[in-house]
Amino acid sequence: MNNPTPEPGLAPYAVHAAMARGRRHSEPPPNDPPFEFDRRRILHSAAFRRLMQKTQVFISHEGDHFRTRLTHTLEVVAHAQRIAGRLRLSAPLAGAVALAHDLGHPPFGHAGEKALAELMTSHGGFEHNVQSLRVVDYLEHPYPAFRGLNLSFELRESLIKHSTPYDRPESAAPADAATRELLDSGPFPPLEGQVANVADQIAYSIHDVEDGLMQSMLSEEALMSCALWREAAEPVRRQHPQAQIAAVRRPILDGLADALAADVVAEGNARIAAAGAKTVDDVRRAAGPLIDFSSAMQTKLSEFQDLLRRAVYRHHHVVRMDAKARRLIRELFAAYIAEPRLLPPRYAERITEQGAPRVICDYIAGMTDRYCRTECARLFDPERFD
Repeated sequence: MNNPTPEPGLAPYAVHAAMARGRRHSEPPPNDPPFEFDRRRILHSAAFRRLMQKTQVFISHEGDHFRTRLTHTLEVVAHAQRIAGRLRLSAPLAGAVALAHDLGHPPFGHAGEKALAELMTSHGGFEHNVQSLRVVDYLEHPYPAFRGLNLSFELRESLIKHSTPYDRPESAAPADAATRELLDSGPFPPLEGQVANVADQIAYSIHDVEDGLMQSMLSEEALMSCALWREAAEPVRRQHPQAQIAAVRRPILDGLADALAADVVAEGNARIAAAGAKTVDDVRRAAGPLIDFSSAMQTKLSEFQDLLRRAVYRHHHVVRMDAKARRLIRELFAAYIAEPRLLPPRYAERITEQGAPRVICDYIAGMTDRYCRTECARLFDPERFD
C-alpha cells in the first residue's frame, strides 16, 4: 500500500491497519477495515460455531449456565478490546485474535488436549494454538480460490505465539514455511496479541470462580483467603453484609476484573516506555513480553489460580469427567487408526499426503463434545448400527 496512513488515536507501536503485513492469498480489497474483515470471517466459520458445544471446564450438557468454549471466547474478546482501547492499541485486532484463539481446541477442554497430545507424541505433537492456526490456514475451506480464511499476518502471528500458563505452542510448532515466517518475525506477537494473552487469563480466572461457586466447589470463606478476591469483595460486603454469595458474586467479580485490567494497563505502559518501543517490530523483538501483570499482581493471581486448581480443576467430579473424556478420545483415535475408512471421505483422502495420525487428529480436534460422544456410541454400542 502506498503512503500508509497511521490511524488517529493509536500509539505508534500499535498495529495500524494500513501498515499491516497483508495476507497469504491475493484478494480484492475488502469493503471493511482489515481486522473487521478478519473478525467477520472468523465469526462465520464452522469452527467458531462448534465452540458452542465444546467444554470449558464443565461438560457442556451438565447445565445451561456453565461456560462453554464459546462463551469463554466472547468474554476474552470483551476483556481484550477493553484493555487494548486503554493502551491505544488496535481494539479490532485484539478482539479478532481473541475471537480466534481457541478455534483449534478439541472437545472436552484440557482433558481432550492432553489426550491428543499423548496420542500425537510420535507424529508431530498436538497443541491447540498450533491447531488454531491450522484451522484458519487450512482446515476451514469456505472459499474456492484457496484453503483457509486468509486472515491478516498479525492475527495469524498472534495465534501461533499465544502464551499463557496453559498454552505452550512451542511444544508442537509445525515446520511449514508459512508458520516459520510467522515465528521468524520475532519471539513475541504484536501488543494486540499480547493483550489477548492476558485477557484469556483474566477471563478464565473470573468465570471459573463463578462456575465453581455455582457447583458448590468453592466457598466464600475459601475465596476470602486470597488477597485478589478479598480486596474486591470487602467494599461490596460492607454494603451488603447479609447477602448470599450468589447475590453479590457478580459485583465482586466485576471489581476483580477492573483491578486486573487496571494493573495490566499500568504495567504495560511502564514496560513499553522502559523498552523504548516505537514500532511493532520493536515489540516483536523486545527482551520480554510488554503486556503482562505486575509482579505484585502476578503473586496475587497465582494464589487465586492455585485455589482454582485445588478446588475446581482437581475436584473429583471434574477429574472423573476428564478421565472419561480422555478414554473416549483414545478409543476413537484407535478405531480410526485400525480402520481409516471410518472417517468421512474428505478426511480419508488426505491420509496418503498427510498420514493417518495427523488427519485423524484434525478430525477429532474439530469435534464437539456432543458429536464425539455420538460417534463413540455409533462405533462401540453393540445395539447401534447407524
